[in-house]
Amino acid sequence: MLSDKTIQIIKSTVPVLEIYGTAITKRFYELLFTRYPELLNLFNHANQRQGKQQTALANAVYAAALHIDKLEMILPAVKQIAHKHRSLGVKPEQYPIVGEMLLTAIKDVLGDAATDEILGAWAEAYGIIAKVFIDVEADMYEAAEQQQGGWADYRAFRVERKVIESDVITSFYLVPQDGGDIASFEPGQYVSVKVDIPGEANTHIRQYSLSDAPGKPYYRITVKREEAQHGKPAGKVSVHLHEQVQCGDVLWLSAPAGEFTLDQQDDRPLVLMSGGVGQTPLVSMLNTVVEASPGRRVIFIHAAQNGDVHALKQQVKELAVRHSQVAVHVVYDKPTTRDQELQAYDKKGFIDLPWLTRVIPTTNAAFYFCGPVPFMRTMNSLLKELGVNAADIHYEFFGPAGSLEAGEVTAQTQPQP
Repeated sequence: MLSDKTIQIIKSTVPVLEIYGTAITKRFYELLFTRYPELLNLFNHANQRQGKQQTALANAVYAAALHIDKLEMILPAVKQIAHKHRSLGVKPEQYPIVGEMLLTAIKDVLGDAATDEILGAWAEAYGIIAKVFIDVEADMYEAAEQQQGGWADYRAFRVERKVIESDVITSFYLVPQDGGDIASFEPGQYVSVKVDIPGEANTHIRQYSLSDAPGKPYYRITVKREEAQHGKPAGKVSVHLHEQVQCGDVLWLSAPAGEFTLDQQDDRPLVLMSGGVGQTPLVSMLNTVVEASPGRRVIFIHAAQNGDVHALKQQVKELAVRHSQVAVHVVYDKPTTRDQELQAYDKKGFIDLPWLTRVIPTTNAAFYFCGPVPFMRTMNSLLKELGVNAADIHYEFFGPAGSLEAGEVTAQTQPQP
């Protein structure tokens, strides 16, 4: 337990973290990778370059300081991060390294304002927070390994099939190289895929949602090829998977993980809303519901630029034909001439409130959405305008967690003082 004095000191740093949080975490990662370059094998370098990881960590530190006297308030965020840590292979012995680098970064950024008293309080608080993560993750490691078909760390999977789903999206059907059973999973979960790319100094790990229902003899991941655009480099792993990985090749996978999962005990209508490749966890949920809960009504809404980049559309369409409980609605921003000829979409443009009101029969339902952050912010706003209960709104970020709430207080990016 933290002393009252330590809690007061930590809380007194909240305004400083709001301003300088991202500067601190930027310095933290500089120190971490300079002194422990082997840890580059655990991190998404693209998220580092774009500042996403720094911002996510800054917000996590800010939240911890804000709720230091009631750490149970951040337990949901701890569990979400712990799932990612377990999936990546983060180990307990790495936490003291992180603590040391974080305290050094605080001192480097804040200078004399980071007194010995403040650094001592943060060292004590970090020890408590780190123990929470280590304990939660230990349970997750044990559960992942001990379940039927489970395993520790990474396991070799062979690409059994590679299926082109659209101009930019491909599915990979993966079976264990050792021929053994594979762990089940909750629809909505993901796996980490670890690859060594020729010419790259570090291993690269990416997390991809499982896009089919559990209970199959394979895992399916459905991957969008991330092209270079607007100054953003091409996705190293997605391009490697699309261009280099073929049937018979081996990929290394962690056991399934993730908190964004379908509540299968809820029998109310299910509304699944996706943008682009964000449909992958939702298609897993859809496939699961039609198999396990054939009486549950499902409204599946998907937004894409056009039919050329719309993946899994035929599979979803066939599900709706076979199962009367499923209603599918497609929205294309820029439909092609062929899309128009085939009448392949229900709405041109974007999802808006009047249209959503027409296609959703009730707000007493479970709502799940995933896609690009602007899409998710819009869906979150629309559902709140509809009066949907906050407890019925569920979503998943691809990559470091962010915020969907306009005006929500988070750590800001500021130059060092």
